[in-house]
Amino acid sequence: MSRNPMIVRTVPALRRALDGIRAKKATTALVPTMGALHDGHVSLVRLAKRRARKVIVSIFVNPTQFAPSEDFGSYPRTWKADVARLAAEEVDLIWNPDVKTMYPDGFATRIVPEGPATVGLEDRFRPHFFGGVATVVGKLFTQVRPDFAIFGEKDFQQLRVVTRMARDLDLGVKVIGSRTVRERDGLAMSSRNVYLSPEERLTAPVLYRAMKESAARLRAGDDLAAAMAGGAELIAKAGFILDYFEARHAETLAPIASVKDGPVRILVAARLGKTRLIDNIAV
Repeated sequence: MSRNPMIVRTVPALRRALDGIRAKKATTALVPTMGALHDGHVSLVRLAKRRARKVIVSIFVNPTQFAPSEDFGSYPRTWKADVARLAAEEVDLIWNPDVKTMYPDGFATRIVPEGPATVGLEDRFRPHFFGGVATVVGKLFTQVRPDFAIFGEKDFQQLRVVTRMARDLDLGVKVIGSRTVRERDGLAMSSRNVYLSPEERLTAPVLYRAMKESAARLRAGDDLAAAMAGGAELIAKAGFILDYFEARHAETLAPIASVKDGPVRILVAARLGKTRLIDNIAV
């Protein structure tokens, strides 16, 4: 029998709940989400449970990381299903603030990340994005003050930005990346996959196949430019509009000239119809 998690929506209620947890000297792990939970999110919760005695999941669709042209209004919201999933995983607490709680009237402070936030990947196409992410995650970290925070590797640049921010600002939380969870055909699980038409859903796994093929060529000693060009061509031929398909240093996300330049990560973002998909793999 699953137990229902405590649900809190105000900062005073959150503090009272956390005071009760800390009185028992329990370690805590935070899983920040925007809801529309899927098996990938469940994997983050299960990793959190292995790391800490108490697990807190935040559900907040953050308006500051959406540009006016993006899908804030239509972003999938599945509150009842989300609570049921989290209850089944025996999550301890759901932090579900509204926009006014997170950004009250007169809110005037923002975090502007640099380093991995300014390497010409997501930031090149969504220049607003990491400022919004850093500000909301910074608030979540100071509100919850967790020992651990769990983020998926699918949003790899975001993971690097948040890790750097927590370290640079001495926020006292250890950020942990969790491997990307995939469908059987290789498509990375994402809340935005629901936007794909049936035909587009059949095409979408090409991103993963292209990354795997380029990674295999790089491991075999192929020229970096040639290996990446081959993957990009495969993606374009499938009907995607490519934003980027790049091999970068896995820690700094800086451009590289060859696989000898350090641990390598291939990162991709591309549009299929109206849906923008991102993914990455290690080489």
